[in-house]
Amino acid sequence: MSENTRTLWNLDQAHSEISFKVKHMMITTVTGHFDEYSARAEATNEGFIDADFTFVAKTASVNTRNKDRDEHLKSPDFFHAEHYPEIRFTSTSFDGETMLGVLTIKGITREIAIDMDFNGIAIDPYGQTKAGFEGNVTVNRKDFNLTWSALTEQGNIVVSDSVRIGIVLQFVKSS
Repeated sequence: MSENTRTLWNLDQAHSEISFKVKHMMITTVTGHFDEYSARAEATNEGFIDADFTFVAKTASVNTRNKDRDEHLKSPDFFHAEHYPEIRFTSTSFDGETMLGVLTIKGITREIAIDMDFNGIAIDPYGQTKAGFEGNVTVNRKDFNLTWSALTEQGNIVVSDSVRIGIVLQFVKSS
């Protein structure tokens, strides 16, 4: 890649995952992900420094392996999937270790900083050039108007405010 040429990298969904973890009743952790999502990157260098990254997840595709919980997450109490069908992240900078950007959930946009490792570039057995990234960030769900709350009889919070997001992305260089 030359400094002036922008190279498009498309998501390899078979080798990627965006997951979230949240404490339930403060004694266990529930993990979920989105079944429908897309991502892409546009870079001018092989280190992806200041590349442009975008990510979009369909809120109606939330999957925690529990149908009742997933329906609750799609409801107005949480994602309100009918009115807010997408979660969107757009990067504003990447220095090789920290990705800054804006995250929009339920119509609310906040700046976040993701601890992101660029794991390098490799050519797969089929001759495709791939780039890998892994990262994580913790957000407060209430910052995005995901404010539903309840207490157990013992006074434990049912759903923690802190949500850990795990990111594993593999991109394929566009030809």
